[in-house]
Amino acid sequence: MDFESENLSIKQASQSIYQEDVESKKSDDNLDSAFKKTDDIFKCVMCGECCRGFGGTYVTDDDIKKIAQFIRCDLIKFKAEFCSKSGSKYVLSQHSQTRKCIFFDNEKQCSIHPVKPRMCRNWPFIKTVVNHPENWNVMADSCPGMTKDVPEDILIKIVSSEIIKQQDECE
Repeated sequence: MDFESENLSIKQASQSIYQEDVESKKSDDNLDSAFKKTDDIFKCVMCGECCRGFGGTYVTDDDIKKIAQFIRCDLIKFKAEFCSKSGSKYVLSQHSQTRKCIFFDNEKQCSIHPVKPRMCRNWPFIKTVVNHPENWNVMADSCPGMTKDVPEDILIKIVSSEIIKQQDECE
């Protein structure tokens, strides 16, 4: 067997093993599912890919106030220098080359971590996943910390539980 054929064979075997693992996690009896808690479907690997924020990182008025205060900037200047409009809402600006959040630093990563926006704190447990669980795998394509192919009913249950925790923390 030549080198290319051997590599193809190894790749096919790996994909087969992966698919068997995914299928076993999708069992009809979800009580036996390998996906039971948050850590089973998401573990942040600190890669910064979520800071790329496709479509922008939405910021609430509260987020804007906290970040502006944290970086010692008045609100008008903050909005002008660090935000853009997306429809009627503000999003954090992005570096023109990396397309990552303006507050992303390659060494420190999130330079506003103590006051990062709600959207960032909640990632990837966001309401759109409950309404459109098919988005989970799309999001996971750019986030290596997310587990793909989680059964939808379990995904919705775990994500909903996290959203409730997030709401409780905000109150």
